[in-house]
Amino acid sequence: MTCISVINECSLACVAALVIRLRPSDTYDETAHLEPESTMTDEESASSSDTSWFSWTRYSFNMLRSIEKSILSHLRRPYRGMFVDIGPCVGDQDKVWTITMNNEESKRVPILMLHGLGAGVALWVLNLDELAQHRTVYAIDILGFGRSSRPSFSDDAMVAEKQLVKSIDEWRKEMGLKEMILLGHSMGGFLAASYALSYPDRVKHLILADPWGFPEKPKDVERPKKIPMWARAIVTASKPLNPLWILRFFGPLGSWLVGKTRPDILRKFSGVVTNPDDIPNYIHQCNAQSPTGESAFHTMMQDFGWAKNPMINRVQDMKSTVPITFLYGARSWVDNSPGETIKQLRHQSFVKVHSIPGAGHHVYADDAATFNRLINEACATCDAENQANIFSRYQHATLVVSRGKGWLGQQCCVEQQHGQKAKAAETTRRSALQIPCAGHLRTAEGRNHCSYRKL
Repeated sequence: MTCISVINECSLACVAALVIRLRPSDTYDETAHLEPESTMTDEESASSSDTSWFSWTRYSFNMLRSIEKSILSHLRRPYRGMFVDIGPCVGDQDKVWTITMNNEESKRVPILMLHGLGAGVALWVLNLDELAQHRTVYAIDILGFGRSSRPSFSDDAMVAEKQLVKSIDEWRKEMGLKEMILLGHSMGGFLAASYALSYPDRVKHLILADPWGFPEKPKDVERPKKIPMWARAIVTASKPLNPLWILRFFGPLGSWLVGKTRPDILRKFSGVVTNPDDIPNYIHQCNAQSPTGESAFHTMMQDFGWAKNPMINRVQDMKSTVPITFLYGARSWVDNSPGETIKQLRHQSFVKVHSIPGAGHHVYADDAATFNRLINEACATCDAENQANIFSRYQHATLVVSRGKGWLGQQCCVEQQHGQKAKAAETTRRSALQIPCAGHLRTAEGRNHCSYRKL
């Protein structure tokens, strides 16, 4: 990304990089670890807002709650909202705002949705209904964002990352989930991958939607040649600030700023969210508070577009049993090459890479129908009725090519559900190379090729 685009994307696009659709039937669980929604007065919310001079924005807890409910009112299915008390995870008493749909006794693996920078649960509004058709769906405001607690995070990039990851696992424990499908968009994708590195046995499937923080920062980043001096000065001065500082700088005009600078974001939801003010107001209110989660992101980032600890250098350490699905927007500014690279690096694992035509970074909203379909397909691989050890279909096999009479000798080793291995050998014509198996093809010249095909 260029210097100017850092201000554009970082200050506004990211704040808007998070919008979607829902509807309320506000029933709240009241158990030991799930606390019912509470209200705060504007005086109380003001005291919890940004204590710097940016606090003139006058963030209102009740306003954020009302706008969220207005957006979620467009959901066809009922949902439940609750604060999940995860204890002294990062702060003294952290709570994670959570909504859940289709929370009945389902044998299917539930899915947890993690939003991107500056977003909140209401921005999944275009996806929740479809994903909740087949399984329980959870969406949370990541700690430090939305309506969740705003503790102070470490100023060390790796420590801050681990703190966020730990908060997700503490949430999982409180919800009593043994395993889950983990879906993350942008920054949420980075945290989802980090979670899978730390807790691989808890992740049934890792779904990364246009994930931020995967590639390394190029050494020769293109910079525009004609940048006015005043613009250079603004860029330099804003580097120490949090990415979305400009929304707080504009105070009560923050929602107007979102609407005027990123009308494309608002149009993505116009077919569902009837009140045109809801989306910009929601984005503004989510980011008018004390920006502790945003500060954690600032700590983890390198010039906004890259992570200080890029995931591409760490994904080899992820347990091979964790299946991964990438969903990229074909027109996104996010580099999608790490998806293909990881597919090659994890040649013994399930890795799928999709690119959605016409979609940008907000892939979940640009083409919600395609996004929802691909997510449901990925989730279906985890269901018991479909599983029959579905991932063992990506087999390790050795193909020996014989030049004699144009025949192909093939040996396949298939790992069964209980870890047993069955060996099969068959001879077929070279034209039948579409036999579904995965492995290494060794030619007479000694070259090694790797292919992955589904049974």
